[in-house]
Amino acid sequence: MIFQIKSYLKFLLKSQNEHGLHSPFVYDLVTKCFYDKSRYPEYELIRKYRNDLLSDRSEISVTDFGAGSRVFKSDKRPVFAMAKQAGSTLHRTKLLFRICEYLNVKNALELGTSLGIGSVAMAANAELQLTSIEGCPGIAKKAAEQFGKFRLRKIQLINQPFSEAISKLASEHPTPNYDLIFFDGNHQKEATLEYFERLLPSAHNDSVFIFDDIHWSEGMQEAWEEIKNHPKVRVSIDTFQWGLIFFRKEQAKQHFKIRV
Repeated sequence: MIFQIKSYLKFLLKSQNEHGLHSPFVYDLVTKCFYDKSRYPEYELIRKYRNDLLSDRSEISVTDFGAGSRVFKSDKRPVFAMAKQAGSTLHRTKLLFRICEYLNVKNALELGTSLGIGSVAMAANAELQLTSIEGCPGIAKKAAEQFGKFRLRKIQLINQPFSEAISKLASEHPTPNYDLIFFDGNHQKEATLEYFERLLPSAHNDSVFIFDDIHWSEGMQEAWEEIKNHPKVRVSIDTFQWGLIFFRKEQAKQHFKIRV
């Protein structure tokens, strides 16, 4: 926690808003998407889905394949508490919806379904098809129930460890092109870098990769630094909670820290 507080203070000192952004692409992304105050009707679906989980008093047996939880000490966890502590906030889910809408995302991949709050934010986009991977059987079962309950038929949920699922997808679709990949599962340096490298061939010029919790630990910060400095990455945006990277060959290589 102390590490994150220090990281956030450093972020605040170096971050900016739309003023002084010299990249037209990033300026438009920030002003027309990040700071978009429109009230999209899809927000209501996201809100209802999240509130439904927040009122769920049932428990799930959790098998954690990642860095573990700083909040939960038991593998039996109440759904409402998981939705509150580990689920995406309403502010961030709305932002995720807007990113997909603004970038016209059609084909997305999510590593770490959890309870599906981020999933529904992406799938709320009318033309978006989502493949979401969740390693824990108990969580995947609950997410599948929620997707059925809210009639989210455009989500393909895969219940496998990430490495196995990525291999399976690669064998089924040798040359996949994802418009967006959301890395929101295993918050460890080595695993994050592994998944990034393995999924890099599935990116095209206009793809975006979003990494959650890039300041979660020293290791995740190191992973983020390696990723944003990768030769194929042209633009990176650090929002503190998320790190976004773009591969646009027409762009000069630039790094940004943006308050959202």
